[in-house]
Amino acid sequence: MSVAVVPVTAFAQNCTILKCNKTNKAAIVDPGGDIDRILQQMQAMDVIPEKILLTHAHIDHAGGTAELARTLNLPIEGPHEGDLFWIQGLPQQSAMFGFPAVETFTPDRWLNDNDTVSVGDVTLQVIHCPGHTPGHVVFYSANDQLAIVGDVIFQGSIGRTDFPQGNHAQLIESIREKLFPLGDDVTFIPGHGPESTFGHERRSNPFVSDHRG
Repeated sequence: MSVAVVPVTAFAQNCTILKCNKTNKAAIVDPGGDIDRILQQMQAMDVIPEKILLTHAHIDHAGGTAELARTLNLPIEGPHEGDLFWIQGLPQQSAMFGFPAVETFTPDRWLNDNDTVSVGDVTLQVIHCPGHTPGHVVFYSANDQLAIVGDVIFQGSIGRTDFPQGNHAQLIESIREKLFPLGDDVTFIPGHGPESTFGHERRSNPFVSDHRG
């Protein structure tokens, strides 16, 4: 699997393109906006777009979803149904944060814990990780030792929990009980900022490390 990260929106959100090297099929994870930039990267990678995957439905992650799905006639998979109210509120989110007007959408498939999604011949495990939002999911490739974690965890930090239906204790549990057990060597691409590994965060992240306070 090949991976490209395209920072989009004023929030520099990491839209990730996952390419199956056997089939050239690709999934676009969290197309928050700047669709032209995403399309340029896909063209450079010579991919066949197959689907859109969403970790959660905050505006910077999901704002470009309806436009991209319509432009390329792609199905939308994810997030978990717990984020339905965030999808329905996308127009209000866009107005609040000064984003271009966006459309709501209905995912073709809601995702649940332990579901799988495919990208060409690549299979990704779905891990429901609530806390930042109630319907947040993570996409994990065991073969590639790679996780796309959205806004659950960052290098040296964790996702905010002060939004509606955020839950700090639930977020910590998601990270320590669902993500860290995947293994220290797993690399993760967060929704913002540089990638890291679960092992590095277990050792040094002040919010969730094994040595915290």
